[in-house]
Amino acid sequence: MEAVLEQVEQLPALLAVSRSALVRDWDSLTLDRALEWARYFQHLHDRFRTRPRLREALGRRLRRAAGRLRWLSGVLEQLSQPRAFEVAAAALLLLRQGSGAEQAGGGGRDGNSLDGNQASGTGDGSVAGPLLSWLLGNLERFSAFCLFLPGSLLASLAGHYPQLSRPYLDLLTSWGSHLLYDPLQGQWVKSCFDEAELSWDELRERFTCLCQGSALLKGQTQAALKLLKAQEGDFKVCGLSVWTDLLMEVEEYLRKAAER
Repeated sequence: MEAVLEQVEQLPALLAVSRSALVRDWDSLTLDRALEWARYFQHLHDRFRTRPRLREALGRRLRRAAGRLRWLSGVLEQLSQPRAFEVAAAALLLLRQGSGAEQAGGGGRDGNSLDGNQASGTGDGSVAGPLLSWLLGNLERFSAFCLFLPGSLLASLAGHYPQLSRPYLDLLTSWGSHLLYDPLQGQWVKSCFDEAELSWDELRERFTCLCQGSALLKGQTQAALKLLKAQEGDFKVCGLSVWTDLLMEVEEYLRKAAER
């Protein structure tokens, strides 16, 4: 029952993301996973609606993932944006370390989650859930958060919190699509001087960091780049597709790293 209650605490985060502009960039796999969670919560509703005591327990837990979110949002929004991002990132890192120590000590869960990474990726749901909801519930805020943090730290967070990995990849995809190839300079450049876009070097560094993470995150990142490359024509030469060039650069870096 406790496992079910902890999964219920993830509902506000799912709702926050589903109501944000991030859903416009969801791929079919992400959409299927979100629908699977929705069906799971519908199943819980159907199962417990005729059991008043259990229904009340679930309701109390939901009123508590919501109360904490309101309180946490109020605290973070009183801080300057850079400071709020520092606090959120530091808290998520601490929760990651805490859950890692618990699992090392044999305190891991028994795999009742729908997603194999969910148990290890939520950290302490009572805090991590509201933090993730606060970050993912607003696209502008999440974009600023990802621009503010270094690529290595974002890769670490994305590797531990699966809820962050897909939205982060979607943002990188959006930023990369705004790069244009300058034949005179022989490199990819920003289409405008908007500070909200990454340069070629910054984008390459972000994707490289993701491919240095867990095997799952590395596979997800390479699969995303290969799909983007195929969608743009599956070119084999440089300068025609930013995704071809990124994939070539990332794979070359990984090859050299493996040879060291």
